[in-house]
Amino acid sequence: MKIEIWSDIVCPFCYIGKRNFETALAQFNDAQLIQTEWKSFQLDPELPRSTPYGSTYEYLAERKGLSIAQAREMTAGVAATGKNAGVTLNFEKTVAANTWDAHRLLHLAHSKGVGSPMKELLFRAHFTDGKDISNADTLVKLGKEAGLEETEVTAMLGSDAYGYEVAQDIQEAQNIGIRGVPFFVFNRKYAVSGAQPADVFLQTLQKSVAEWRAEHPDGLTHVTAGPTCDPDGNCE
Repeated sequence: MKIEIWSDIVCPFCYIGKRNFETALAQFNDAQLIQTEWKSFQLDPELPRSTPYGSTYEYLAERKGLSIAQAREMTAGVAATGKNAGVTLNFEKTVAANTWDAHRLLHLAHSKGVGSPMKELLFRAHFTDGKDISNADTLVKLGKEAGLEETEVTAMLGSDAYGYEVAQDIQEAQNIGIRGVPFFVFNRKYAVSGAQPADVFLQTLQKSVAEWRAEHPDGLTHVTAGPTCDPDGNCE
């Protein structure tokens, strides 16, 4: 059964949601039936590509009209939530950057069967290590760490490969009404919006897999809402 997850790499709740979902999956007896597909979503596509904007604090201060101190305070609670989920969000180090090329790299990784490891490496690079994920050299190194060939990553970054797939994911998100990420779609019937606790994911897994065994329904009929980040820069 397929679970599609729309997210952006610079979205802290997407990282938290990923970890909570993985916690639920580890507790799920039929985890071997689950196929996970990461879908692209950009919170701020207007950021310049291949050029870091600056620190997350500077970005939030300019975007939301805050002081640097207020930006620090704004992210402190999110960092604490991340720690409780088992992820490290070093907002003192994070770099605001366009994620277009990182999403293209994810599509390449998915085509090679290493989409989920690539996603984790990108999250860790951005939030924990403070790497500029718009930088080509950084993406090549991360791709190699995920098991991709350096030559194929370099060739992809030097072309427009997978740009259509990224744009298609973003358009699809608009078509089904996704306004914030993370957004988890279970077998195109159930959806979980936001960084929900692991038990919410587990309950949805149990329900959707039980129904999937009997039939393959289309359409989203239930959405459980939780903390998300939206394109206006609001994470709540």
